[in-house]
Amino acid sequence: MLCDNCKEREAVINLTQVEHDSKVTLHLCEQCAQQKGVETGVAVLKSPLGGFITAMGKGAASLVPSPADGLRCGACGSTLKDFRESGRLGCAQCYQAFETHLRDLLRRLHGSSQHLGERYVTPGAEDLDPRAQLLDLKDQLRRAVENENFELAAELRDRIRVLE
Repeated sequence: MLCDNCKEREAVINLTQVEHDSKVTLHLCEQCAQQKGVETGVAVLKSPLGGFITAMGKGAASLVPSPADGLRCGACGSTLKDFRESGRLGCAQCYQAFETHLRDLLRRLHGSSQHLGERYVTPGAEDLDPRAQLLDLKDQLRRAVENENFELAAELRDRIRVLE
């Protein structure tokens, strides 16, 4: 298929844009994609994010290829080495394929591999049963302490004191 922009070279990138309520798909060659600001494979490899992820790996030891670098995603064929170099996963199934390595990375970057964010509470629902809210806050506090998320634990502790 030829590039939709220059109509000279083979299209290698499919760019889908949603404009208002319509979806527009462009088939572009590598040069036209770069002109439009789309990161191609060459640009991604030069990304500083890949170097940062490599550095977070195991210090200088991560520069030496590890046997896990050959681990492949069954869906898209991306390798763990590709992720470490570019900082990008190939598809949604990569999260399952590289799960243990991603968990380790998240633990080093964020201190935890679990999201402990706020839950949505419908307006007025928290006023209905303060005992249930107190039990829920205590459970969240216990989990925050187990995960060593002490900032969240301190905030939850203060909220519990207000309710008690």
